[in-house]
Amino acid sequence: MTESAVKETPKKSESPKANHLTLWLNRLGPLLALVAVYIGFALVTPESFTSPKNIELIVRQTSIVCVAALGMTFVIISGGIDLSIGSVVALVTVVIAALLQHGVAPLLACAGGIGIGIVAGALNGALITRLKVVPFIVTLGTLLIYRGMAKGFANEQKIDAPLTWLNDMLAALKPEQALMMVPPGVWLLVLLALLSFVLLNYTRFGLHVFAIGSNEQSARLCGISIDRVKLLVYTLSGFMAGVAGLLQFSRLTVGDPTVAVGLELDVIASVVIGGGSLSGGEGSILGTIVGALIMTVVRSGCSQLGLSNWVQEIVTGVIIVLAVIVDRLRHRNHSR
Repeated sequence: MTESAVKETPKKSESPKANHLTLWLNRLGPLLALVAVYIGFALVTPESFTSPKNIELIVRQTSIVCVAALGMTFVIISGGIDLSIGSVVALVTVVIAALLQHGVAPLLACAGGIGIGIVAGALNGALITRLKVVPFIVTLGTLLIYRGMAKGFANEQKIDAPLTWLNDMLAALKPEQALMMVPPGVWLLVLLALLSFVLLNYTRFGLHVFAIGSNEQSARLCGISIDRVKLLVYTLSGFMAGVAGLLQFSRLTVGDPTVAVGLELDVIASVVIGGGSLSGGEGSILGTIVGALIMTVVRSGCSQLGLSNWVQEIVTGVIIVLAVIVDRLRHRNHSR
């Protein structure tokens, strides 16, 4: 029997209908998990959990992690990791507050803060591609560098800034703003999510990101510029971290060099819970958003039940471990 004939002969254990069902379960799994978690907490928590006010609070609390996770989605799909996101967010809040304190216009201060995020991301990408060092080590180092820069720039204290329209980006809506439904920062998240979805699924850049994460050597043989794509991926991650820093500043109204410690873990967890694979080659924007929402819903539900912070951390950790186990089982089934 020829090789082509072997490839065309389906295995007896394989069924097109079963494969199609498995594909849809993989795609809808995170969304079904979100619905199940929400319904579960709705049944055991007070009625305030399902109130419109609490739903708006959940959405606002998810925005910062979710924006940063959009960039991390590209990084993880490409087979990389970025541990410096939390430090970049802190640095951005400090820069924005300092610029506002010195009388810079809010829009320019916003641009300056996001610009710092872009530079930080580009530096990560340059070090990874030029030095050929694994992303974990590079971004672990820059995590400390950017955090140190934030503390040094702020003299290890918070920087107060005058009130501007930036402070309203994630503020609770006033009664006269009911038609907006959600704060401007959430609408910014929606816009960035739509742009990220198009970029990842309908452009050559997105195709190259998936190709590199699936098999970097094959992608190189296909003529893909690995270093250029990776540099763009980490620069994009830095941009998203910059926007997340802007939203963090809006929530705090000050520049805080100690904020967002451990944020990178929540961001990575959002991508993994949403179906992204730490091995690279898998992930989606919708899945990442759902993953971030799952974590926020769990924390909100635990708070409504009056559970201690340590219990919330354990529950969140269990969810992350389960997501990784599901990912490994899925890969094991695909390899058979």
